[in-house]
This record gives sequence, C-alpha cells and structure tokens, in this order.
Amino acid sequence: MINLIQREMGIVAYEPTLKAMKVLTDSRDADSPDELWLLQHPSVFTQGQAGKAEHVLTPGDIPVIQVDRGGQVTYHGPGQWVLYLMIDLRRRSGLGIRSVIDLIEQSIIQLLLEYGIEAKAKPGAPGVYVAGDKIAALGLRVRKGCTYHGLALNVDMDLEPFQRINPCGYEGLQVTSLAQCLSPASIDLDQVGRRLLSIVADRIVD
Repeated sequence: MINLIQREMGIVAYEPTLKAMKVLTDSRDADSPDELWLLQHPSVFTQGQAGKAEHVLTPGDIPVIQVDRGGQVTYHGPGQWVLYLMIDLRRRSGLGIRSVIDLIEQSIIQLLLEYGIEAKAKPGAPGVYVAGDKIAALGLRVRKGCTYHGLALNVDMDLEPFQRINPCGYEGLQVTSLAQCLSPASIDLDQVGRRLLSIVADRIVD
C-alpha cells in the first residue's frame, strides 16, 4: 500500500510553500510517500503558466507571484483552504492528470453537498461553481510523473480582492464562498478544512 501523509500546516507564506513543493517533487524516489498539505496563505495573487498580465487589473498592495501551475490568475487569502496534492501518478493505477482534476472537483462537490449546497463542475473551465459563481479553483503541474499544486476553496473570507483581477482569466466572473452561500449561518473553518482533507484522501486511496 502506498503511504499518504496528510499535513495540516496553518497559515503559511506562499513562496516558501512553492519552494518546498518543488524540493519534495524533485527529491522523490519510488518509495517516497504521497502527501497532502492543507493550509492557508496570506493575501497573494498567483499567475499560472497561461496567465496574461491584462487579467491582473489593480493588485494594489497584494503581491503578484508568477508560478508554474496550469491556469491563469487567482487569489489566495485567509479564510480560504488550499490543498496541495503531491501524488506519484505512476504508482496509482487509473490516476492520470484528468482523473486527478475530476477527483478534486468531485471531492469539493461532495463536501458542499454535505452543507446543503448544490455545486457543479464545468467542462473546459476547471473548478467548482455554485449557480454560476466560482467557489473553488484548481491548478496542477506534473513533473516526472508526480503532481504538485492543487485546489483552493473559498470558505469564509474577504472576496474583495477577486475584484482586482479577472479570476482564472474570465472577465466578470463572479466568485462566492461557503459562508456567503450559507449566510447567516456560522462556519467552522477548521472543520471544513479537515473534512476536505479527509474526502480527498479517501478518494485517492480508493
């Protein structure tokens, strides 16, 4: 059985986390365990490989970091759970990049359904949507057959910074959060994060 390490890391700066993902991926061998990292980032915009400068409208005091994942520009900040997946696809039968994307999307849809929220994936527009508004973004990179980067789920956060960009390269795309969907009900941020981690881990192991 392939080991799967699950780490809850709190609030961690983006750039050291990106460096750590790359180091882990580059140093892997056939016996290295797969890892899931659950964390939050201080406010930051990240621009994926397909990103265009014109989609970063008015970043203001929030830094913009160019990264090597798929996709375009998105925002990370407190109150948003980020889950990074370091998975060796070569060792897991039936898992390819497309199936990992499906796994991520279906995990988020399952989690939201547990809160009574109907969410959907969109063909050709990776992520998860509630009534057309984006609640979760995803972007992956595969190096030497291993994934890194992952997903970001808006739970209970300030959504204003999304107005400073064209989220995922789509002008006028609206975003939402779990708290906004459930308002005025309160949200246990830690509980949501741990459940997200559990669902994704279970689907990987299956």
